[in-house]
Order: sequence, then structure tokens, then C-alpha cells
Amino acid sequence: MNIEFEEFDNIEDVFMYMASAAPPMKNTMPVNSYKGFVMSFIPLSATAGDTYLMIYAKGTLDPGIYEFDFTSKSFKKVNSIERADKNYFISITPKRNTIADVAIEKL
Repeated sequence: MNIEFEEFDNIEDVFMYMASAAPPMKNTMPVNSYKGFVMSFIPLSATAGDTYLMIYAKGTLDPGIYEFDFTSKSFKKVNSIERADKNYFISITPKRNTIADVAIEKL
């Protein structure tokens, strides 16, 4: 498995990247809060599936839904997805993430 890395200074920058890279009309994206990192993996190899880009920042998020406002570069935890003009991130904390474990070991 090949992993490329893109590190950011804070969670807001990870959300900015993810929101700008999301397909049009898709405003809900998952992120992992795992072992002191908030991260997302993007497959870079469509055919082989063995190369990933890990986008991450050091930090943690409680599990839940986070509403991200691109203009103010801020996020807040919310109870539901309500607005089409906002991006939402679903933070999950897996018990184990083997791709993340390999990536963190390579950092």
C-alpha cells in the first residue's frame, strides 16, 4: 500500500481542502478522528486501489456532525444536516483503522 501525505496546521484547513475537493452537490463528507489525528483518505489509484492520499491535521473531534462554513473558515457541532449552503463533516472514531495505522507509522 502506498500512502502520500498532505499535512495541515489545523482542522479548519483540512475541512477547507475537503470542501473544495468534494464533487459538486455533495455537502456531507466523513472524517476520522483517530490516534490524535483528524484525517481523511482519498484513493489516488482508481484501478489498483493501493495508493491513497492522507489529508490530516493533529487534533481530535468528538463523534458527530460538524457544520463547516467555508467563508468564515469555522465549524461547529450540530444535531442535523439542514443547510445546502454549508458543508457537513461526519466525524467518526473507529476502534481500529488499518490504513490509518500504516499511514501513521510512516509519518
